[in-house]
Amino acid sequence: MLKIWGRPTSIHTQRVQWTCVEAGLPFELIPASATMGPDGHISGGGRAFGIVDTPEYRAMNPNGTIPTMDDDGYILWESNTICRYLAQTYAPKALYGDDVKRLGLASQWMDWTNTQLEPGLHVLVMELVRLSTDKRNLANVEKTRRGTIPTLERLDRHLSERSYVAGDDFTIGDIAPGCAVHRWTLFDLEMPNLPYLRSWQARLAEREGFERHVEPREKHLS
Repeated sequence: MLKIWGRPTSIHTQRVQWTCVEAGLPFELIPASATMGPDGHISGGGRAFGIVDTPEYRAMNPNGTIPTMDDDGYILWESNTICRYLAQTYAPKALYGDDVKRLGLASQWMDWTNTQLEPGLHVLVMELVRLSTDKRNLANVEKTRRGTIPTLERLDRHLSERSYVAGDDFTIGDIAPGCAVHRWTLFDLEMPNLPYLRSWQARLAEREGFERHVEPREKHLS
């Protein structure tokens, strides 16, 4: 069985779990993290799952990051890379229409999520979830909110002409931004009306992988 080291509250781990569901792949999730554990983030006094600092784990992933995948001895790290591997190996038709050009379009939105959307999300998680109320920098929250809005607007404009990020069919390219945008909405921050983004989110919410591994609020605000 496919093994995944990660944590349920990591949107990078969620990407891989969602991809597995789309591909019909059973997997074992092995809790691993330097910062989170069964009682939450270490900033709140909780104990981390650990594993990532062990020699055995570092032999698989020298960065000590999550997730890491073991597919019958084939080891990969970096979530987008894992997702693309799983799609190409097990579900090319379902996850990108078995079309390399569609995979290219999907891939650019996966990587766009990492570079354009997630830096702001990290700030918001730290300020609004991990830090105690007395340590939060609300000016930083507002600056990040304003800086993220144009990014969401770009995605909304893109979706005005298609149902999903790589066309009119769901692809692997929807998974990374779908996880990230869902987390953003859970912060309940002021944002403009983005009708195409909302419609896209509603379509994603109907998918089993999203419902199981991404939608629950506790997987993001803990």
